[in-house]
Formats: sequence, C-alpha cells, structure tokens
Amino acid sequence: MRTALRRHLGRRTGTALAVLAGAGMMLTGLPAVQGEAHAAPALKGKRCDELYLGRKYNAPVAGSGIPGKNQQYSVNPESDWGNYFVDNPSHSFDGLQAPSAAQQKLAGKTPADIAKWKAKFKETGNIKYRVLEIYARYGQNLARNNSGTIRDFRRYMDVRIIGNEFNRLKGESFEARLVKKFMLVGPDWLCQVEVPVTDRNGKPVLDKNGKQVVRIYDAYNAKTKELGEFKSNGKHIAKQFALDKRVLRSPDFRDHSLRLITGEKTSNNTLKQYRELNAAIQRETGRSNGVTVREQRSNAVPRWTPNQYTRYNPIFNPSPSRVGTGGPLDDAAYRSGRTPQEARSLQGMYQGENTRGGFGRPGGVDFSTLELNYVGNPVKGKGIDYSFKADYVPDEDANPGFGGETAVQLASDAFFTWLALSPDRMWVNLNPDHPEQIMDDGFAHTDAGRILLEADMEMKRDFSRAYDYKTPEGKQLWDNAAKIDGMPCIHTTRNWITPKPAKVREQDGGIYILDAPLRVESTAEKYTTQPGGGDNPCTRLTDEQIKHNQELINRYIVPVVEKQINTDAKYKDLRTVYRSRVAAEWVRAQDARKATDFRPIINSNDLERWPLRAPHQNWDKMTVWQQMVKSFKEGEVEFEVPANGQVYIYSMGGVDFSKAPKNNIPRATFTAEKPRLDTTTRTSVKTETAYRNTETAYLGGNGTHTAPGGDNGGGGKPTPSPSGTGTGKPTGPPQSPDPSTPAPQPSTTPGGNNTPAPQGGDGSLAGTGSQALTVSGIAAALLAGGAALVWWRRRHAAANRS
Repeated sequence: MRTALRRHLGRRTGTALAVLAGAGMMLTGLPAVQGEAHAAPALKGKRCDELYLGRKYNAPVAGSGIPGKNQQYSVNPESDWGNYFVDNPSHSFDGLQAPSAAQQKLAGKTPADIAKWKAKFKETGNIKYRVLEIYARYGQNLARNNSGTIRDFRRYMDVRIIGNEFNRLKGESFEARLVKKFMLVGPDWLCQVEVPVTDRNGKPVLDKNGKQVVRIYDAYNAKTKELGEFKSNGKHIAKQFALDKRVLRSPDFRDHSLRLITGEKTSNNTLKQYRELNAAIQRETGRSNGVTVREQRSNAVPRWTPNQYTRYNPIFNPSPSRVGTGGPLDDAAYRSGRTPQEARSLQGMYQGENTRGGFGRPGGVDFSTLELNYVGNPVKGKGIDYSFKADYVPDEDANPGFGGETAVQLASDAFFTWLALSPDRMWVNLNPDHPEQIMDDGFAHTDAGRILLEADMEMKRDFSRAYDYKTPEGKQLWDNAAKIDGMPCIHTTRNWITPKPAKVREQDGGIYILDAPLRVESTAEKYTTQPGGGDNPCTRLTDEQIKHNQELINRYIVPVVEKQINTDAKYKDLRTVYRSRVAAEWVRAQDARKATDFRPIINSNDLERWPLRAPHQNWDKMTVWQQMVKSFKEGEVEFEVPANGQVYIYSMGGVDFSKAPKNNIPRATFTAEKPRLDTTTRTSVKTETAYRNTETAYLGGNGTHTAPGGDNGGGGKPTPSPSGTGTGKPTGPPQSPDPSTPAPQPSTTPGGNNTPAPQGGDGSLAGTGSQALTVSGIAAALLAGGAALVWWRRRHAAANRS
C-alpha cells in the first residue's frame, strides 16, 4: 500500500512543482547521487522528490528548505493552515463483530493464515477475505497471551487494525505534504535516511543483540547539515529523542542541526525537551538554534467507504436503517473511555501502540465542556452535518478526558426528542398542588425530560441558598424586605427557567450556535399547600409590599441563580439539551420549506428510539416531585436573619423550553467575532481540529450514510459477518463463511406525523404554535412555567439553641 500511495501522491503533487519550474526556476543538472559532492558521511536513504512526488529534480528550487531556522519555536500563520487526505480503508470495518468459534477456526491464527487471506483479498477484491485476514490477526493476538494482548475485539480493531493503519498512512501523507510544501527536492534532500548511532568518540552504539543502532530521520540535507524529524501529531517519541542526543554529539554530526516539524499543537513536554537540548547544544558548540521546533499546523482528513461492516452510528442519524458515517467526534468519544480509570487504561493502550500519531490526542478532549456548535442544512438522503466544540484537557497523559460517548449521546438524543415532541409538551412543572401535572408522560421517559425536571429541583435549592443572609445578595434582600410586626417577610413566588434568545449565524447552509443563554424568571404566587412551621405572619403582606419584595428578588437573587444556571457544572446537561433545542428548531424550519429525512420524526411524539439511558433507565418523575414536597414541608436550607432572632427555611422552581428564540447576527459581526470559525467548522466535520491558536477543539461528523447493500440490520444494530465483494455493490444479502451465523435482517423506519412544523413571525427559529393550541393545550402552556415556592418555618432562636 505504501508504494501505491507514493505513486498517487506523485500524480497529484508533481504537477504543482512542475508549474513552479515553468515560472522561471531553471532546473539544471547536478549529481543525482547524494554524497558524491559533499564531505558529509554517505547515508542510506531515498531522494524525497522521487519517493513522495514520483519524479526527480536535478537541482533544488528557489525557496527550498525547512522554515523557522532562526527561531527555536515557531508556528506557521493561520492563512497557511490546511487539510490533507489520508486513506484509512480499515475504518470501513469498525462495525465488524467478534468472530464466532467457527469463524475463528476458519480464519486461523498463524502468519501463514494471515498471508493467505491477505493474498486472496488482493487477488479477488472480495472483502470477506479481508474480514478473515482481520480474524486471523485477532487470533494471533489472542494466542500470544501476553501483556500486549487486547481481548476486546472492537478495541482491538480500533487500536491494531484501524489505528496502526492510519498512523502509518498519516505519517507518510504528512511527510509528502511537507516535501511539497517546503520544496525538498533535488539531489541534496534525502528522506527516510538511516543514521548509524555513535557516541561522542565515534564508537558505535550497540543494541542488545550486538548490532549498531540506527536512527531513521524523515529528511536529511548534507549540504545544509540538517536532520529533519516530521511528526503529524504534536509529540515526540522518547526513544527516538534519546538517540537524537547521541547523534548531535557524535563526531560526524556535531555541526548538524535537528528540525522537528509537527502537524498539530506541540505538547508542552515536547517543547520542554527540545528547548533543553537546544540550550545544551548551544553551550557545547556555541551555535544557536541547533535544535528547533516548527508547528506546521494542518489537518489529516481520513477517508473510507462504508460497507456492510461499518458500525451503525446513531448520532444525529434520523434513520435506523442507514449507517451513520460518524466522524471525528464519534471516534474521539469512543476513545475517551467511560470513567477516569478506563480513560487512563485506554491512554496507555493507545500510547503503547503509538496510535496517538494517527489519532492525535486520545483522551485529550474535555467532554465535560462539550457544546453543540453547528448543524448544517438537512438534505433528504444525506442526513446532516454537525460540529461540536470542547476544551482540551491540560494534560491528557496525567488526566485524560472521559465520558465522551455519554455526552455525545445526550446531545443527539435531546435533539431528536425536541424534534419528535410537539412544542406544547416541552415543559416540566414542580408544584406541590399538582402532582398530576409534573410533565408529559412521554417526555418523562427521556433524558431530556429528566434533566429539565432535575434542573428545576436544583434551581429551588439554589434559590434557597441565595436567600441566605450570609451572602451579599441575601443580606441586601433581607435588610430591605417588607416587615410585618418588625419581622422581615418574603412572599411565596413562582420561579422558572426559559431560554434567552440564542446568538446564532445562519450561513453556509447551516446554523452556527455562538451562544445559547438561559434566563431565570420570578413572580409572586400563592399556593393551596402550606409548609409546616406554624403560623405564618407574612401572609398578611399587602400587594404593595409584595411588589416591593419582588423587585428586590429580581434585583438581587435572580441574577445569582441565573449566573449559576449558565455557568455552573451541575447545569451543564441543561445547557446541552437547550443547544440541541436550538438545533432542532433550525431543522424544523428547514423541513417546513422542503421535506428532509427528519420529517417522519417531527411532531410524531414517538420517543421510543431516545429513551432514558443507563444509569437512569429506571428514573421516575414522581421521585423528584416527592423530593420537592419533602423539601417544601420540612425544608433543606436553614439560615438566620437578624430580626427578632428568627430562623427561616426556603424552597422554590420550573422549566419551559416550548420556545427557542434566536437573534441572527450580521455576517460582518460573525466574521469579526469568530474569524475562521466557518473554515474550522467545515474541517471539523471530517477531522478533529483546533480553533485558531487556542486550546479549543472542534470535531463533528455526518449523521447518515447509506451502506452498500442497503440496510445494516435489525433495529439499526447490525451484527455483520464476513461476506460481500470489494465492488461496494453487493447483489444480495451477506453470506457468512460460518453458516451458523445468520445474515442481518432489514429493519423499518418508524412512522410519524409528516406535517411540517409551523413557522413563527416573532423572531424565533420556528414558531412553537402556542397561539394555535387547543384549550387544553393553552392550559398546559400556562402551567409550563412551573410552580416555585418561597417559604419558611419560624422558630425562636432561643428554642433553636436549646
């Protein structure tokens, strides 16, 4: 595959360099064999131009060479960032199931078995032989039964088959990109050069078998005395770096320089190691910048063609009968691990295989900061593009990110929940007077509904905490509150969460969600149910006193709780499902104009595919309501207000997502505030990328791809077995080499209401139709604010201390 890749690159890039030559750069004849005209030691290697561009240049061209020589560390300008493609055909098999005993027996486990199936696949192109080759490799892996054995088949596929292939091909493609970018052509530039390692006295350094150690460099120029090491990711390899220290101190290379070129943001540890070596070389030789680091940022875009063995991806995929193509987000989430412990274990596994070279930074994404950033235009038959942003973790080796699959699944499930639910059902309501009106029964069986109700309950607690006299805001409230018989009093209130207008930009056929803030609202309310604690003198507050107190609550307390809801980690899931709400309204609006793959889902109220997921599968709305009633009657927060020595206990809440208003900012503002965000987002659909010079990652994918041969299997959860041909167009159902394994059966797409969602004229993404609700619908909408209470139990301080 390596030779084929080089010939392909030669066809693509050789023409570009030929154009440079035609622009006035004469390529005159020079010796074709490296070392004949130079005093540097003759080394084994291949000419870079011939290896990666498929042709020879008789002389270097103007501007040839590695940049950044006069800076110990440098980064190419943003205008120079770009993408390059890397074929990763093994990714097409990421849904392949573990072999049965019969399939493993058929495949074998010896090197001869592997070679046999590999040759069969090359000869016939039938992908069932590729599957048998994979099974044979897996069997060999199990047979070794050592510390490097990976028993989980899907993880084995990702690390050893997909990862190792991509790591190798990504490195080659990155080298080819740099050869072209830096014009490393002509007889002086050699690639894949073997440098025999010696000590300071020129004595060979031997390995454990007594053979001289050889360090292979990606590029070498004896005339400029440069050694080039190219890393498509941002991290060096410790074993190679240890040899670099010896090479730069050996007699033949003491006057040479080492140039590290990285394709991603260079890790802090790598920068530290190279800076220290540079300083040491300068002390020893007096030469500055003998060791330099250059970030030549670019994005490797993997390419593969889905087949019947491609994993079904449910993320933003409207159909259970189509393969979800997934993308960098789906892959990064899987590689993150579900817990901190699993994340560390996986990190060691990936690093042990050096697949981080291909995969970038497994465990590097902080999924607790994940936010939906973009959804594209939903085109029927093509699903939808999507992009998320998240912070990178400060040190993925020490504390890798985890929980990616859960975070991504939640955002996707919420998106479909908002599409399937009719807007009059998008509310929760914790009111001690109305246990029958907590939330819609169907909504109560989704994680989006669970999160809204739990956020409502948590908001009650936060209001209680904000009332504490020990807080600056609580003190302001109580010092200025209306008084009855000398005692400060606060009336009962209803408090609830609603969306503020989302800050968006509709552009490039999609919508960028730049900000999606939430608002806390509060108003006076009276309830039939009364808390415990005896007589309540504050029921005698006048309307004027209540109005005065409500102004104080809105001024001092509401901003505190609103800030928590928009920033605190405990409300992260609430913010996640709201961004999905904004995205869903965009899709509703597009579908109203022209039918999309999402039309059968919209307003269908069929939520079966997006249920409560583990560990919340047994969650019950009544549990939260009972917590609220218990808090209402017994109290959770207790604090003293210095007035008559009394103690007061408080509780309050409600969430209403029936509307998702938005403000579409102008293009000029978008460009000024978020330069290159459009470019970064488009790239992120295909490969993980960082936004400008920041620690923010962008990564996404596409929700739908029809696999060759159609359906992927029952319920969208295929269990493929070796079969098919390499044409990408199988003519019949898959046939297994193990007759005991059945072929997957077709699944059906759930039906639904095909009526387009109504469009509003009030500035919202799409009108929620509240003005057109039935009488019962209007009543539900009025209840959507959610009941929220402020109450107390009055006790004498002296009695409290006794």
